[in-house]
Amino acid sequence: MTAADIRAWCAMNGCNYQTVTNKLTEYKVGRGKWNLEVTKETVEELETTYNGPAALPAVEQNLIPDKDDTFVQFGNFTDIKKIIKSGLFYPTFVTGLSGNGKTFSIEQACAQLGRELIRVNITVETDEDDLIGGFRLVNGETVWHNGPVIEALQRGAVLLLDEIDLASNKILCLQSVLEGKGVFLKKIGKFVAPTDGFQVFATANTKGKGSEDGRFIGTNVLNEAFLERFPVTFEQEYPTTAIEQRILNKICKDEEFCKRLADWADIIRKTFYDGGIEEIISTRRLVHIVKAYSIFNDKAKAIQVCVNRFDDETKQAFLELYDKVDADFVMPVDETPTL
Repeated sequence: MTAADIRAWCAMNGCNYQTVTNKLTEYKVGRGKWNLEVTKETVEELETTYNGPAALPAVEQNLIPDKDDTFVQFGNFTDIKKIIKSGLFYPTFVTGLSGNGKTFSIEQACAQLGRELIRVNITVETDEDDLIGGFRLVNGETVWHNGPVIEALQRGAVLLLDEIDLASNKILCLQSVLEGKGVFLKKIGKFVAPTDGFQVFATANTKGKGSEDGRFIGTNVLNEAFLERFPVTFEQEYPTTAIEQRILNKICKDEEFCKRLADWADIIRKTFYDGGIEEIISTRRLVHIVKAYSIFNDKAKAIQVCVNRFDDETKQAFLELYDKVDADFVMPVDETPTL
């Protein structure tokens, strides 16, 4: 290979000529000439690398979620379970406000049906290497390691893309996967077809159009062609007060306290939907409160420490509202010493 060949390659691939030639020093056979012949030994070495085992063979792992005794089904759970039970490839998008059981419902549907679940938490940094796989250094050797998407494809598992609206455009590497056609691994020249039973679910706080009110900072506007590959979208709402009380009773035996918490959260949500306040109490936040109560055995403290995450004005408004819901409630006193 001559210098002209390398310069042409650099021009086509946007690389620096000096950087490339510095890496080819050991192959230089003369001025402006390099021997890049692919020998039989090189091919055998590459084949060994490509066929190397994953860092941890997935077959040794049990990927069926554990059943959670505190789970109470509501909302879209029945439909989600039907989709998973069908075994059909039918990508499903689940959207809704934070802490209302989107991910938990999919997880427990898989647990009840004995289906393997591979959950991938998406961030803006998630790329093809994280999802599809790449080369890893194992015991001093470079071997190919399958990403979670490939593992799900090969195992016929349920793939859960959690918080999908945090993704960048790098998520488009899944286009062919979302069509049910598998994926071609460019780096090792291998096509992976989906095994029967492979399914894809995605959860998000938005519908992939960003967060206009700024509540979900970091969410992005997803590519329209990407979103179009999800045939159905379920809108997950918070449970009714009756269902929410049942959820809390699974964790806390004080039925009266659980009922008042559910009523309190319901009033806050209605006010939020009417535009009266900018914050909301999620089902997850109520679970945090009853767990705090089991630790501190103090209702006021349990509520206070769990609403401390809000700004002072909102926190005070939430505490005062609960005081009106529960006549036995004693407002917590600020113990900060004054100077």
